[in-house]
Amino acid sequence: MQVDVFDRVIKNAIDVMENSKYQVFEICESIRAEREALNNELQLVMEETKTMIDTVDKFEVEYRRSRVRLTEVSRDFKRFKEEDIRTAYEAATQLQAQLAIYREKELHLKHRRDDLQKRIKNVDRQLERAEVLMSQFNVILDFLSGDLNQVTRLLESAKNRQLMGLKIILAQEEERKRIAREIHDGLAQNMANMVLRTEIAERMLNKEAYASVKDELIDLKASVRGGIEEVRKIIFNLRPMALDDLGLVPTLRKFVQDFEEKAKISTKFDVVGKELRLPSGMEVAVYRLVQESFSNVVKHAQASHVTLELTFQKAMIKLAITDNGVGFAMDSIDKRITSGNHYGLMGMRERVELLEGRMDIQSEVGAGTKISMVIPIKSDSKEE
Repeated sequence: MQVDVFDRVIKNAIDVMENSKYQVFEICESIRAEREALNNELQLVMEETKTMIDTVDKFEVEYRRSRVRLTEVSRDFKRFKEEDIRTAYEAATQLQAQLAIYREKELHLKHRRDDLQKRIKNVDRQLERAEVLMSQFNVILDFLSGDLNQVTRLLESAKNRQLMGLKIILAQEEERKRIAREIHDGLAQNMANMVLRTEIAERMLNKEAYASVKDELIDLKASVRGGIEEVRKIIFNLRPMALDDLGLVPTLRKFVQDFEEKAKISTKFDVVGKELRLPSGMEVAVYRLVQESFSNVVKHAQASHVTLELTFQKAMIKLAITDNGVGFAMDSIDKRITSGNHYGLMGMRERVELLEGRMDIQSEVGAGTKISMVIPIKSDSKEE
C-alpha cells in the first residue's frame, strides 16, 4: 500500500516537473530569440557606425576645404567680389551644420552599440540560468522516471555512493558547459568585437581622423584587457596553478585576499600547526571546499566578516569557516540540505564524505554560522 501511495506521489511529481520543464524551455527559446534579434541589431548598428564614420570623415574634409576657400576669397578683394565671399561663407556654414549633425549621429550610434552589447551580456546571463535550470529538471526527471523499487532503495539511503556519483557527474557536465559557454559567448564575442573595432580604427587612420582613432583605440584597449582577464578567470577556475607551484596554504592566502577585495567582506586566514604538502587531489578538494564555503557566505550569510582556520595535525587536517552573518535555525538544517534549498552545503558534505571525513555545521539565527570539516591524511601523504 505504501508503495502504491509513493508511486502516485512520484507520478504527480513527474507531471509537475514535466510541465515546469516545458515552461522553462519556452522561456529559453524566448531568450534565444531575443538574443538573436539583439545580435542582428548590433551587426546593423556596427555597419551604420562604420558608414557614419566615413560620412563624418568626408564632411570634415569638405569643411576644411570650404574654410580654406573662405579664407582665400576674404583676403583677396581684387580678385573676388562680395558675392563670392557670401557664397563661400554660406557654403562653409552649411557644411559646418551638416558636420555637427553627422557627428551627433555618430555619437548616438556608438552609445547605441555599447547599450546593445550590455543588453546581450544580460540576456546571456539569463539564458545561462535558464539552461542550468533545464539541466536540473532533466536530471530529476530521469531520476524519478526510473524503476520505482530502485528509487525507493535510493531514498532509504541518502548517502548512497551511486547517488553521489550521479551528482558528481552532473556537476562535471555543468562545469564543462559553463566553461564552453564562457569561451563562446564571452571571449569569442570580445575577440570578434576587437577585430571589427580594429578595422574601424584602421579606416579612420587612413582618413587622418586621429581624435576618433584615439577614442576607438582606448575602447579597444579596454576590450583587450577584459578579454585577458576573462581568460585568466577561466584558466584559474579550471585549475589553480598556484596549488602545484606553491602549495595549499599560499594558494588559500591569495584566494582570501582576492575574496576580500572583490566581495568587500573583512576576511582573516589562520594556519595552525606545521604545514604539510598533501596529495594533489586532496589539495584541490580542500581548495574547492573553501571556495564553496566563501561563495555561500556571499550568497546567503549577509556577513561583514569571515574567518578561515586551517589546522594541520599528524593524521588529519581541520577546516573551520566562521562568519558573523544572519545564520539559520539548526533544527531544520538537515531537511533544508536534503530538500535542495542548500545545494552548496549538500555538495560540500558529499565532497567531505568522499574524502572519508566529516562536516559539522553550527548556526543560530542572527548569530552567524560555523562550518567545521575534518579530513584524514592518508599515510602516504604524511611526513616521513
